[in-house]
Amino acid sequence: MEEIVKHLTPLLKEITGYIYPNEIELHWGLLIVIYPYLTGLVAGAFILASLVKVFNVKEVQPTYRISLLTALAFLIVAPLPLLAHLGHPERSFEIFLTPNTSSAMAMFGFVYAWYLMAVLLLEIWFDYRRDIILWAEKESGWKKWMHKITSLFSSDISERALRFDRKAAKIITIIGIPSAFLLHGYVGFIFGSVKANPWWSSVLMPIVFLFSAIVSGIALVLLIYMIVTPLRKKNIDMACLNKMATFLFLAMIVDFSLEALDFVHRIYESEESIKILTQLVSGKLFSSLIVVQLLIGMLIPLGAIAAVKIFKWPDELKRLTYFLSAILVQVGIFSTRWNVVIGGQLFSKSFSGLTVYKTTFLGLEGLLVSLGLLLLPFIILYILFYVLPPWEEARAA
Repeated sequence: MEEIVKHLTPLLKEITGYIYPNEIELHWGLLIVIYPYLTGLVAGAFILASLVKVFNVKEVQPTYRISLLTALAFLIVAPLPLLAHLGHPERSFEIFLTPNTSSAMAMFGFVYAWYLMAVLLLEIWFDYRRDIILWAEKESGWKKWMHKITSLFSSDISERALRFDRKAAKIITIIGIPSAFLLHGYVGFIFGSVKANPWWSSVLMPIVFLFSAIVSGIALVLLIYMIVTPLRKKNIDMACLNKMATFLFLAMIVDFSLEALDFVHRIYESEESIKILTQLVSGKLFSSLIVVQLLIGMLIPLGAIAAVKIFKWPDELKRLTYFLSAILVQVGIFSTRWNVVIGGQLFSKSFSGLTVYKTTFLGLEGLLVSLGLLLLPFIILYILFYVLPPWEEARAA
């Protein structure tokens, strides 16, 4: 039998489009696409918040707390796609009971716990502590006790205590910046370290993942700010909006440059996989990669924001351009995750053929569950906005 396989293998490689039967089924589906997308939003939102606390960018101050709560809401949901994909989510606790430091995937549990407990929750607590104490004094019923418990029954709002809160929040934010890089950069590291897959095996993969995360996070907070502010019958701060759009534009330029560099590097190397990757890009991934990711999700928003910066447009047109650009950016970044996760599984290991991926509506890996996971962070964010109002006028006097 081994002799037959040995003699047939060279012949099979000459057959265009051939793929072995065990390569037809994709192991990672839509849930694994959603996972890096959610973690990217977390990292990007936190980086935007750090611009206020660490780099003292006053223009984006109105979005500071919005960014923190957005990062928290999406971070809570981030591990759920992985747990759903496992089939037995209760086994996830084994990561902590029997830690395996040599497994990048297993170490996510510790990175997640560190970022949630030691970084994000602590920064939110120090920033809100004074307000929570004052809210508890004015309220009654369950909200009073909820805020008392949240403040850990603290009542010290002296200038010395508040000064310590501000200093602690700044230190935590400084620690949180590399932690945010680690949280999402390691996702790109997992894909980039799979040497057997030429679509993933790139030293630029973690950096590309990181900057695309910054792009998606800034765009998301911009959208939330533009939607929530008019709903509250408040005026949008154009200085804040313009500054966020500027940071979004700069991050998109860096992200586009890195992706272009990665693409040029692959062409320059021209390894044996270049032929099948060319077929992949020009065929299966043409719509999602060239049309959606590159044209709709990158070039059109870049051109639109650049036009706003170059020409003197009225504020109404600026707001509309920023809003539509941020939506297109989200579509493009999600397409990026799709192209990496799904695209990297569409070609055979023999580089001879391509397979297909079909989504289902029902089931744990289906479209319905995936949509639920994408909507859940917004439900959590609504609750957080109610419990911990991020608005400037909501700050206790």
